[in-house]
Amino acid sequence: MLYRRIYQFLVVYGCGLLFLFFVKHALGLSDYVIPSLQEVKHTTGVVFVRYVFDVTNTLAVALVGHVVSICLATIVGITARLTTWIGPLIKTAAFNIQAYPIVAVAPIIFILLGDGLPSRLLIAAMICYFPLLLSFIGILAEPVKDIEHFYAVTGKMNWKLEVKIRVFESMKKITTVVVGSATLAVVGTIVAEFIAADAGIGHSIRMALYQSDLGKILVALFLIGICTSLYLTLLERMGFFAQRRWGQSGGA
Repeated sequence: MLYRRIYQFLVVYGCGLLFLFFVKHALGLSDYVIPSLQEVKHTTGVVFVRYVFDVTNTLAVALVGHVVSICLATIVGITARLTTWIGPLIKTAAFNIQAYPIVAVAPIIFILLGDGLPSRLLIAAMICYFPLLLSFIGILAEPVKDIEHFYAVTGKMNWKLEVKIRVFESMKKITTVVVGSATLAVVGTIVAEFIAADAGIGHSIRMALYQSDLGKILVALFLIGICTSLYLTLLERMGFFAQRRWGQSGGA
């Protein structure tokens, strides 16, 4: 699984590099616009270690924001499964807020909270929160009629058991949603850092853009792709083991 992800990324990244070099030679562009392969190698040796730490910083913020989003989405999703007025109200609010671009309010967040860790963490959490919330609401609000009817008849049904049944029956969907939202968390963190942050790989990309240094940007994109592939593979493996272990225990 890990090798497949990295292989796919390397293929896409390699095709992108080949296209850049093709454009460079076809249009006769100078090394200032698109650096040569030798210059990219030299830039890699200069910034590689620093960019590794920057990407690690970004992934750490994305991970915390992702975990916060999952916890909040789970709590709200469990509440939204209610048939009272609270459930429909939460669903309507979630759909309406999701329609508004979170990045559009990013400058306001930076003005209020500054360009440090809180702003990056909040934007990362907000960007991946609403897709998680909408998916969790749909999963937790969908009854598993046969199983739930059995426990209702036997008088053992309660809200905790109801949630466990629905989560167990939709574990594959939940894993897919969590992995997909992890990508949004990373993207959200990088966007936040690019707009106005003082750390992270997004900040380094912004500095490279100011310097018109495409070589540094290519190195940053390579590290982002590799590290994100590792992160997503880890989440998929965790979901697989959780599903197998829960299946062996009967969802208890």
